[in-house]
Amino acid sequence: MTEDKIIADQEVNRESMEAPSGDNFMLEEAHSDRKITRLERWLGPENYRILRGLVKTPASIIGFILVFIFLMVAIFAPVIIPPVGRDPYKMPRDGFSGEPKPMGAEWKRNKPEIPFWYKAVTGKDKWVHILGTAQGQYDIFYGIIWGTRTAFKTGFIVVVATVLIGVIVGSIAAYYGGLTDNIIMRFVDIFMTLPYIMMALILTSVLTPVLGKSILPPLIAMISFGWMGYARIIRSDILSIKERDFVLAAKVSGVKNSRILFKHILPNAIFPTLVLASLGIGDVVLSFAALSFLGIGTQEGYADWGQILSFARNWITSLDRYWYIVVWPGLTLVLFVMGWNLIGDAMRDVLDPRMRGKS
Repeated sequence: MTEDKIIADQEVNRESMEAPSGDNFMLEEAHSDRKITRLERWLGPENYRILRGLVKTPASIIGFILVFIFLMVAIFAPVIIPPVGRDPYKMPRDGFSGEPKPMGAEWKRNKPEIPFWYKAVTGKDKWVHILGTAQGQYDIFYGIIWGTRTAFKTGFIVVVATVLIGVIVGSIAAYYGGLTDNIIMRFVDIFMTLPYIMMALILTSVLTPVLGKSILPPLIAMISFGWMGYARIIRSDILSIKERDFVLAAKVSGVKNSRILFKHILPNAIFPTLVLASLGIGDVVLSFAALSFLGIGTQEGYADWGQILSFARNWITSLDRYWYIVVWPGLTLVLFVMGWNLIGDAMRDVLDPRMRGKS
């Protein structure tokens, strides 16, 4: 047999192994011609599946668009409306009159610099109060734009801190079990019986005279009473995973408990907790706005949506005339929270199929 003949036979055998032929319909159905894209190859099959799931529904797309818009506003806040004074989060005041100014009123004092877009959009050479002023002549447009940074800052700080505390506490309780689990979970149960917003309000009121009026007291208060839900969820998932074969095999092999917990168990149990965390950002921003609305924590005039809404309390009976002091900050808060909730629903369906279709 010549060398050319041997090579030809090898090519025929290779083709017969790669593609089905004849009447072998089962092999033909099992054979996939789907091409793997570069993005899928780079992300990996599982991450690619999650990414496709997050962008395939209209609700999740709307959520990502809303959050992206707010993110761009937060990043480019100095371009949209330049800061006034040393503290950019201090809303500038156009005087000290208690009565709000209407939308489009002339801005006379403490005006920011004119950005490049202003004249092209408004057709004016001087600043006006685009969305009007609140009580005390605080500019609403400035407060909404810079308040976006406050919302992202408080949301991410509180969620990241509470998730870390909850995951550590719940993981230790579930993995070691027994007396350790009973002591930790009874401690968690005691904390969960306390009303969240009331305890955050009390602790913020206690910390404010010590730490001063800033975002720090409400952040500490919300972190202190916001981690228990994450601890309970991660505990229940670890209890079901720690008895699986791959965990038992790791124990038999002599792997350290800390390595088993953080390398083998947590990566398989963290997804429901991430879903809850994505939904928690909107809840944190709402809670922070509620504390600001009650006048707890931040100093007066701080760029926060709840602070702007609090200036409307004395004008509730005149909202037919001063509707803008409630509508604009309220609508901003609703859209921000709705964006995160839509993303959280999409993550729930993708990461935790057991919860699909439930609310």
